[in-house]
Amino acid sequence: MEVKLPELGDNVTQATVVGVLVKEGDRVEPGQPLLELETDKAVVEVPAEAGGVVKRVLVKVGDEVRPGQVVLELAEAEGGAETPPPEAEERPEAPAPKPEEAPLPKAEEAPRPAPKEAPPAPQEAPSGRRLIPAAPSIRRLARELGVDLTRLRGTGLAGRITEEDVRRAAGLGEAAPAALPAAPAPRLPDFTKWGPVRREPMSGVRKATVRSMSQAWAQVPMVTHFDEADITELEALRKQYAKKAEEKGFRLTLTAFLLKALALTLKAFPKFNASLDVEAQEIVYKDYIHIGVAVDTPHGLLVPVIRDVDRKGVLRLAEELQEVSARARERKLSPEEMQGATFSLSNLGGIGGTGFTPIVNWPEVAILGVSRSQMKPLWDPEKEAFVPRLVMPFSLTYDHRLIDGADAARFCRHLAGILEDPLGLALA
Repeated sequence: MEVKLPELGDNVTQATVVGVLVKEGDRVEPGQPLLELETDKAVVEVPAEAGGVVKRVLVKVGDEVRPGQVVLELAEAEGGAETPPPEAEERPEAPAPKPEEAPLPKAEEAPRPAPKEAPPAPQEAPSGRRLIPAAPSIRRLARELGVDLTRLRGTGLAGRITEEDVRRAAGLGEAAPAALPAAPAPRLPDFTKWGPVRREPMSGVRKATVRSMSQAWAQVPMVTHFDEADITELEALRKQYAKKAEEKGFRLTLTAFLLKALALTLKAFPKFNASLDVEAQEIVYKDYIHIGVAVDTPHGLLVPVIRDVDRKGVLRLAEELQEVSARARERKLSPEEMQGATFSLSNLGGIGGTGFTPIVNWPEVAILGVSRSQMKPLWDPEKEAFVPRLVMPFSLTYDHRLIDGADAARFCRHLAGILEDPLGLALA
């Protein structure tokens, strides 16, 4: 019985094998982990759907695999019947295939049957690999946009994959080539001419970051608006309740207050919680608020999603934030826990800096960056004197196709007003 790689989540088209947990001859039970895979920013286990004895292991550590690919073969266990495949249970009397209908050679991924009116399907090479009908420039564009050509049906002459096919698969519509140059990256010089070098392969997390950031930078025209908020009273409130939170086993951080303040601001400015559907010429407004929080880990930047932020209090958000951050650093997040965000938050205040321009995580339309708070002298009109206040700098990067500069300025002022009124924030 062939064990095929299942679907790994939305938009996950490939993964890297980081662990093979069984070997030939091992007896496995249903549900037992077989492989460890690194997908886009997560490590997941692939369990066995049926029991048996491992006959062949068809992958090794470092291999790139795709959903539907055969990774193991199971044989009948001694003293027990081998679990029949679902097809055999549904059609027990199916006739044997005729010679001309014999199964195709095994490939990394078998081609899907084409619709009746679809262009001809890609042919099979003698080795069993699919022959992808695409020019080198189209392959290069697909790599830049993170598009899997093996899943595309070309609409060009004789089923060839066109630039429009690739852009459509990447969610870019049929934009003019000038909107997204497909020029190849310049070739690196030979660094060894000037001294010794060393190379190491990118991790799955870094590969995912390269793909998503390249796509976001090419797709979204971004503008960053900078502002500040006086969080003197808010920090006093945080310290007041910090000990109470520690007694319950978690830390009360400024990020928890930021999440709540963002949820209130997003409700007041729903355009920032939307997505732009260019192909349909529509704005998709979301009636839920899920915020992705960037977490710095030894493996790279991970962005777990805190769901229904508007329905939770600050203490609950702080507890949940600490839990998902710990699992992110231990690489125990599932792919589902990093999907579905409507807005993102990146807080670098604990490290330092006076400001930065975060990149919008497409298909979201905005992201907030927070830098280190500092004591500054602010003018107090009542006292007619400068007084020391704790000021937090923040920056909002937004998709200028949907959000205008005036909208961004109002958003930031509204957010600052909420942060400067901690009583109202606590009662929300």
